[in-house]
Amino acid sequence: MRLRLLCLISLAFLAACGERVSPDSDARILMMGDSMLATHRGTGQSVGDGLEDLLGEEVIDRSVPGARMIYVFPLSGSAGMRIAAQYRAHPWDWVVLNGGGNDLLFGCACALCETRLERMISEDGRTGVIPELVAALRASGAGVVYPGYLRSPGRWSLIDGCRDIGDRFERRLARLADHDPGVTHVSLSDLVPEGDRSYHGPDLIHPSPKGSRAIAERIASVIGAETVAVPRP
Repeated sequence: MRLRLLCLISLAFLAACGERVSPDSDARILMMGDSMLATHRGTGQSVGDGLEDLLGEEVIDRSVPGARMIYVFPLSGSAGMRIAAQYRAHPWDWVVLNGGGNDLLFGCACALCETRLERMISEDGRTGVIPELVAALRASGAGVVYPGYLRSPGRWSLIDGCRDIGDRFERRLARLADHDPGVTHVSLSDLVPEGDRSYHGPDLIHPSPKGSRAIAERIASVIGAETVAVPRP
């Protein structure tokens, strides 16, 4: 009973991490995803904070640390642990969406991940949980920017075992974007110079404030360039 109560408290806390969307909000950018986006939000140095600064407008950041594309535990939806459940209806012009890394790291422990990868996104980028979510977001009229993940800086980290499957995952995301001009995959594979730890936090997985800013700059370059004409579905 005590463990269950602690779980409920933890889930409630995670739910509060995502920003609410007020009915009268004029925000046009929504951010959904996992800790790559959410890291440093408490200090105003997250990817969303950087994006707000660069674009000079509000970004509603509903990303949640630990969130996955495939998440079936009780209350996971209401807590935003399932990324699709982070969405809130609103006339968004853009949705910045990431996710899938936790599915590969925790869902299959960087091994025997073929089934999990296929459930998320097929090799041609047309079917799976991610293409279905992207299609729903596009049907709402929003453009979608899907950033990939940071690579480790040539130093050992927990995610090194996921390198090969992670690269394959992102190639599939690029194919997904190729099918729709309103979807942009932003690769981060070349963002971190070899041996440079300054883009990562101490765990060499999550971005440092510098890394979050650099990610925001790449996303902003897409949204800033396409502000006038977002390709509609």
